[in-house]
Amino acid sequence: MFYVTDAIQLDESEIRFKFIRSPGPGGQHVNKAATAVQLRFDLAHSTSLPDHVRLRLIKLAKNRINTRGVLIINANRFRSQDLNRKDALDRLIQLIVKSAFEIKPRRRTKPTGASIKKRMAAKKRRGKLKHTRQSVIGVDD
Repeated sequence: MFYVTDAIQLDESEIRFKFIRSPGPGGQHVNKAATAVQLRFDLAHSTSLPDHVRLRLIKLAKNRINTRGVLIINANRFRSQDLNRKDALDRLIQLIVKSAFEIKPRRRTKPTGASIKKRMAAKKRRGKLKHTRQSVIGVDD
């Protein structure tokens, strides 16, 4: 079991790891060792996630979910397979935690009367300053 929050635990059988060769430079080590990790988590058939978390996670990670409803996370930041595996798992847990807590929507408010007056006074001061910088027309030097 992987513990995400107090209420959410992921069953290890729902997470699949696939080890692939890491892209990019690195010479013979990269060409021979499968250090990159591809984590697959079946969102559509997961029994560990509550429905509201699953729906929010689908919206949050829509570009990482394939047509079968499987969330895919690629990790190849490190040269070690074990560190990449932990990195992929941490990123999955972060996504689930982020989708578990609903963000409170922002309520639009109107500016107060005092703040409107203060803004207008600042605009007037700035306008007067700019007006004094103008050249005087009709004066011969």
